[in-house]
Amino acid sequence: MKLSRMLTLLLIFGLLLVSCGGGNTNGNEDMADNTAVSEPNTTENTAEPAEETVADVSAEADVAGLESVRVAIVMPSTITDLAWSQSLYDALVRIQEEAGGPDNVEIAYTENMFNVTDAAAAIRDYAADGFNLVIAHGTQYGTSLFEIAPDFPETSFAWGTAVDTGKDQGLENIFAYEARAEQGGFINGVLAANLSESGVLGVVGPVEAGDAKLYIDGFVAGATYANPDVQVNVSYTGSFGDTALAAEAANTHIAAGADILTGSAQQVVGAIGVAKEQGVFWMGTQADQSSLAPDIVVASQVYDWQGVLSDMLQKNQAGEYGGTAYVLTLKNGGLVMQFADGLNADAVAAADEAAAMISDGSIDVMAMISGEMMADAGDMAAEYPEIEPVRIALVMPSTITDLAWSQSMY
Repeated sequence: MKLSRMLTLLLIFGLLLVSCGGGNTNGNEDMADNTAVSEPNTTENTAEPAEETVADVSAEADVAGLESVRVAIVMPSTITDLAWSQSLYDALVRIQEEAGGPDNVEIAYTENMFNVTDAAAAIRDYAADGFNLVIAHGTQYGTSLFEIAPDFPETSFAWGTAVDTGKDQGLENIFAYEARAEQGGFINGVLAANLSESGVLGVVGPVEAGDAKLYIDGFVAGATYANPDVQVNVSYTGSFGDTALAAEAANTHIAAGADILTGSAQQVVGAIGVAKEQGVFWMGTQADQSSLAPDIVVASQVYDWQGVLSDMLQKNQAGEYGGTAYVLTLKNGGLVMQFADGLNADAVAAADEAAAMISDGSIDVMAMISGEMMADAGDMAAEYPEIEPVRIALVMPSTITDLAWSQSMY
């Protein structure tokens, strides 16, 4: 396997702040008028989670009996980001439509909450205003959520990507949710390796954490599974939303020979623009990005949160305010793969076969990712056959099973 990892040197520490009012605001203020600085916090809640109830719900929305339900979302980007935030908002809109409209399901949202202090204020305001479900759509909001939730015991709160519902802290009104993004990443990787003529693939990552890292690790595993000789160049911009950095990374990958690109988060709008200019295929995740370049975006892993959100609302209406963690997978329909028409039939067949094998358990993507890590560690250990027994301690911001930063080190 030829795998090169490039780290983009520029990290975005100065992010534009959109000020947040209370209650039912759509948060559409002009970002250019706000200059407060806050770096996104990508660490999860530091508490070691107790045994969680993990729900494998169908993607089908159950809206029966929903009426006078109020839902609020605090999000790090916008409802039109074609990525993380839009995937959740669009699912809520579909639930609203199926439930009979705004009279039965009211939706409020606050966008561009880069600053976690302002996000916390918005979360508290929504709860105080009587919303039934308040969603903090980002792990950076976890600490605030765990501090606010005890003050509103009959309000349901939710956050992701995470599986910690606060049970170990005695909290009973927090839901958690995550997407097994590595599954669709693997499928896109298989497809890319079979479509590529140059044998070089480029990955434009945001911050090396959460579902973005899962997706990228899965993509690399899938590509090398399909073609051990493929070269996958991975870069991380250090930002979820800087489209200029994403465009720069895309140009670098294309200059290095990549004829297919992929990436994650709302920053990819910049990379897709470059792919369109250069005539290079793009494969996306989180949401359907084909509207940006129908001839260029050839594959998408789409998050469908309808089943998860409707189950939260049904539980809330029944007096069960939290305690369940939800997971989107290919098998339960929460992850949906979309391929463009006219692609090479053999390449699509290989991707479809990989999807079927993941769904039936024949392929365990996380085991394959971990297996690569173990093989690398074994190779390094072989270089030091005379090393004496040592004791190593690790202090980490999250858990050894976070499927991200801490687990990779552990």
